Amino acid sequence: MLNIKLNPLTGEAFIQDAPAAPPARPLWEPRTEEQPYALLPETPLPERNRYGQKIDLIEHTEGQFQPGRSMYINDNPAVGSNPNRNKQHGFYFTADNCIGCHACEAACSEKNENPPHLAFRSVGYVEGGSFPDFKRLNISMACNHCDDPVCLKGCPTRAYTKHTEYGAVLQDPETCFGCGYCTWVCPYNAPQLDPVKGQVSKCNMCVDRLEVGLKPACVAACVGNALDFGVIETVPERREQAKVEIPGFPSPEITKPNIRFQQIKQLPDEMKRTDSMPVKYHRDEDGRYRTAVDQKRGKDAQWNWKRLSSRENPLVLFTLAAQAAAGAFALQFGGALAGIAGFTAFAQSPLYATLAIVNFMLVAFGLFMSTMHLGKPQRFYRGFNNLRHSPVSREGLGIAVFIGGLGLHILASLPGNAWFQALSRALSGADIGALAATSAVRVLGVGSGVLALLGAGAGLYYMNRCYRIPARPFWNHWQVATAFGGSVLALGSLLAGAVVLGTLAALDAPRDTAALVFGALLSAGLAIEGIGHVAHAKAMGTAAHEGGASYYIQSTTFGKTYTLRNTLLGANLLLALCLLTVLAVDGASAYTLAGWALVGAVTVFTSLIGRALFYVLVLPTTMPGAFFWKNKGFEEHARQIGLARLPQVGVAPLRH
Repeated sequence: MLNIKLNPLTGEAFIQDAPAAPPARPLWEPRTEEQPYALLPETPLPERNRYGQKIDLIEHTEGQFQPGRSMYINDNPAVGSNPNRNKQHGFYFTADNCIGCHACEAACSEKNENPPHLAFRSVGYVEGGSFPDFKRLNISMACNHCDDPVCLKGCPTRAYTKHTEYGAVLQDPETCFGCGYCTWVCPYNAPQLDPVKGQVSKCNMCVDRLEVGLKPACVAACVGNALDFGVIETVPERREQAKVEIPGFPSPEITKPNIRFQQIKQLPDEMKRTDSMPVKYHRDEDGRYRTAVDQKRGKDAQWNWKRLSSRENPLVLFTLAAQAAAGAFALQFGGALAGIAGFTAFAQSPLYATLAIVNFMLVAFGLFMSTMHLGKPQRFYRGFNNLRHSPVSREGLGIAVFIGGLGLHILASLPGNAWFQALSRALSGADIGALAATSAVRVLGVGSGVLALLGAGAGLYYMNRCYRIPARPFWNHWQVATAFGGSVLALGSLLAGAVVLGTLAALDAPRDTAALVFGALLSAGLAIEGIGHVAHAKAMGTAAHEGGASYYIQSTTFGKTYTLRNTLLGANLLLALCLLTVLAVDGASAYTLAGWALVGAVTVFTSLIGRALFYVLVLPTTMPGAFFWKNKGFEEHARQIGLARLPQVGVAPLRH
């Protein structure tokens, strides 16, 4: 297995000078009589690939490249002898030759010592037609070492590096903290999250073999001459095609993958996946196969409450908690800063600091749940390593600034808090009330509040960007922003309104204006979320990609739950608008506030259902699978009957 060293100054995994001693040992021990099919070919090399990028990668290093630089493979400073080690390499797959024997998968797992529940390379298939003209197309797929690796940009820990040597996209499992975001953004299911070790690993292009002129282990093991390898765009001998698409292969436009295909044999117009994903492929007028929804499970609507629970439960709580806290503090602080009636009176009450503390604890709880979602929670601090590219890093920084600014704001508000003043006098006899009037404390209070708002705004913006993923079309829609923004308004108004209006009632202070503000914003949040859901349902209901397949699951597997959420959301909005009208006419009576309490309870319930559906429903653009744990249907069956307890089956325990 590879162990690429990190430079402590730059963070780059490949920029290190080879030490003069000890002397390098051989990188890889070739067999004494290595077969010709295992050797890298010597062929004329093109200058550019089909995407227009130069195949010679030295120019992409911005002067950082050093000739003869070691990759430190397995802590070995030796440098390989491959004359093309600075060229972009890639796989070539001839689908017509693949017999589905899984020799490539076995060779890869054997070389990398993978456990049964992981496979860097896997073989799936699609099929179509009927007897006697039945056709099956096998697809062997691993990491495609793309020109534009979205895994590298998305990873918050900078565990990925695109190397000048061979153009390999390598990942360091020891740097990874197991968030799994790279598995979300990759269209090809190349990064593999190990729920046992809590870290991601992937195909490393067998760069140790490339250094001595050998093809990757999977290619050398292929018995049908279906897999080949070399400098990209160099078509192997006796091949006629070098396409970038094949039935079942996601769009190459997302990452510009370095894999080429040949598939000449005639296929039926419709090819179906044999895994549980409700997706199939239709040939269009141009001869290209496009995705379509395959209604494998019929059209009956079901509840499936238990299946709403998923590995992403911590993220459900994190997003809702962070959004509620951000909305509540924005109302609490912004209303007082703007001098709105009721908010200024609340700002002078002891419960102002109490609400700020509640907001602090809520976002802290969200961050804790987000950290517990990691495979290695103790390494959470690495989440800020990739602020240059990763929306996850930027989201984390924004929320960290929010909670930091909120903490300072709480400290600045304590000297003016009557309860804290009484506690200080009781414990030490000191009167700290005079501190509240000092200019330094007032500046700290306003400045920290503004800082918290800016941090919350940035965190929420990049929280939205985290889910705008081309590889997950169900999420790649502006409805994500309306769902998150609606939660900020609705849940924030609900939390702040409960405390503020309760305080004003206890103080016997006017509360009609504040009640109108909270009611209007809560209604606006519900309306914004509802508009997004309607537009999203319309877009996904007519889509032919994986987003449409997600909508099909939403309407069938979770159909009754989905209908309940929509019905409650619509009824809740109507009730809120009615109460808002009554509030504007008659003021905040006890009966009106009781109605708002009902609206709030329904809002929390629908928010939990909606956010759980958000994570459970999404289907990625991934390669077809059909064998054992690569098939989600088999995985569910194995867990139900206890077969998952046998480790050799390859169904990993649900630990992270």
